[in-house]
Amino acid sequence: MLQPWPFDDPENVAVITTNKIMNRERPIQYVTHDEDDGMWQFLDDGEVKEEEARIISLKQIINIDPSLIQLSDLPLGWVAWRDKRDSLWIREKK
Repeated sequence: MLQPWPFDDPENVAVITTNKIMNRERPIQYVTHDEDDGMWQFLDDGEVKEEEARIISLKQIINIDPSLIQLSDLPLGWVAWRDKRDSLWIREKK
């Protein structure tokens, strides 16, 4: 049975990530849900250069890492991070 979409944002909302995450070369370790514009960012633990940034849909990023569903209730203005792909998410108000 299909589960309902867990995010308040629609599946096609644009999110920011990187080439390395899209190509599954790096795990997602840092997530922001920006308070000012509601934008989601899904990043690894490295420095992000502007030329490496990509915009994809929320559904695409969930397909890359289904564990991100755990963050569907991350409030605006909060961040979440983890040490490695299988670590627990830590949440904090930005």
